[in-house]
Amino acid sequence: MIGSIDEVVVDCQNPAALADFWALILGGTPVHRSADWSYVDPPRWTRLAFQRVPEVKQVKNRLHLDVLVKDVAQAADEAVALGAVKVGALHSDGPGTFQVLLDPEGNEWCVVRPNT
Repeated sequence: MIGSIDEVVVDCQNPAALADFWALILGGTPVHRSADWSYVDPPRWTRLAFQRVPEVKQVKNRLHLDVLVKDVAQAADEAVALGAVKVGALHSDGPGTFQVLLDPEGNEWCVVRPNT
């Protein structure tokens, strides 16, 4: 083993706004260290940090977060009320149910509920 995850960092245009959004989704208190760097420490997970970059997001994420919820449809609606955008329909199959969403800067993520 080389090391362990210290934090997950998201490049963005508005670090404070994304830290505020993700704190509402995952819990924790957003910390705005500077205009270029904010983060949130969600309960039971690693730090999620946001750093300002000059370019805007242009393509689909190569990595995304799956947020475990009790009710996918309800969680997706609550996320939309906080500024997320639904992408496509609710998906349900053998492994479980999920809804793809975009955060306020267009980063893809999902609310998920596995079938157990």
